[in-house]
Amino acid sequence: MHSFAPEILLITILSLVILSDALANRLKIPSVFILLISSYLVYTYFKAAVPIDLAKNFSSVILFCIPLIFMGDALHLHFKDIKKHAWAIFYLAVVSVALSIAVGASLHYFNIFNGLSIGAYVALFAINMATDAVSVQSVLSRFKGINHDIKVLIEGESLGNDATAVIAFFFIGMPWMLSGEINGVDATLDAFRVFSISSILGLLLGYGFYMLMKLYSDRRGELFSFVVEGYVAYLLGEHFHVSGILTLIVAVVATKAWIDDDLDEQSSKKVKSFLRMARLGTIKSTTSDRLEYIYDMAKEFGYIAAVIIFFALAEMVDFKLLWEYRVEILVMFIVTTIIRALSMAKFAFIGNKIEAIAPVGFEGWFILTFSGMKGALSIILVHLIPDSFAYKEMFEAVTIGVVILSIFVYGITLWGYFTFKSTKKDKGLFDR
Repeated sequence: MHSFAPEILLITILSLVILSDALANRLKIPSVFILLISSYLVYTYFKAAVPIDLAKNFSSVILFCIPLIFMGDALHLHFKDIKKHAWAIFYLAVVSVALSIAVGASLHYFNIFNGLSIGAYVALFAINMATDAVSVQSVLSRFKGINHDIKVLIEGESLGNDATAVIAFFFIGMPWMLSGEINGVDATLDAFRVFSISSILGLLLGYGFYMLMKLYSDRRGELFSFVVEGYVAYLLGEHFHVSGILTLIVAVVATKAWIDDDLDEQSSKKVKSFLRMARLGTIKSTTSDRLEYIYDMAKEFGYIAAVIIFFALAEMVDFKLLWEYRVEILVMFIVTTIIRALSMAKFAFIGNKIEAIAPVGFEGWFILTFSGMKGALSIILVHLIPDSFAYKEMFEAVTIGVVILSIFVYGITLWGYFTFKSTKKDKGLFDR
């Protein structure tokens, strides 16, 4: 007998996206709140609407969603914005995350989580420092008074933060946690190797797909090219045992950067350089209108992937277990919030001292601090810990608890701030 499971699952996912958007618009709240709650309720109490065995196919389902989630966020970054805030994004996405994980790992000496080794602390904080692009975008898109530059920093930090957290987890935290020891020099060199090879692979793929898009002028073909690029980049990165997520991000950002340069009228009037001629800069890969369509569709793909991830979260949620580890969850949530707040405060302070990094002011600090919502990547990373690890149950409970708390506490904080506080568009957060 024929199974209609794929059709039923698609109907469920699209219905939840439609429902969450409709209710969010009516209630004037971020759709991610409704999406998370409704996904859990449907998966838990209406099993017929989600006819897949997530427990059996968990890894495949999760890994399928990764490119869709990161592709949309990468496409929203404009090349001119990256150039303008390159040092700020680098600090937020790399330096700040690395320092935050190190600070978290130093809590090993206070033994706040009984029995965990210092390597386990590194892994746990790497998991819980990774932010979620879909949740952040869902909350911030609801408000119109946020400075454009702040949004750029949030999007850039969200992408780079995830890549840094993944490298810290897979190539430092987890090996250290499972073996009990690690060579600092070897780990540093391995992390540098991963970063370098992932970036090179991403640039090569980005160039290849950028040139491919010059062969046709169709918005559907261009959209699917980005989707294919995301999956190819992720698979190649993982195949060569580097970071598939970083490879994906670099590839899509590179392709998008060259497209932005093509569409920049001032750039097109410049004297033709060798590099510009090598990429046939006079032949446009797409148009601004088609690019807007690609943005919108990539965002929808991201929401669809988010629903699947929330189904996966529902599969992992065990309220008895969450209650059992309630103290550890609250400690991790409070500690990670304090670390992020201090990290963003340091960034704001540096912005007042260094010309290359623009100051963000109090409101910028506040938004950056509470835009650190956790989500898909944290769930993926904690699931990939081997079942043989003695503290995996605790890791899963803490991570799930922090994900849920961060989405609702951070999201409601931002929602309340912008709902009840009068804001003006582009109010000069970056004025010295």
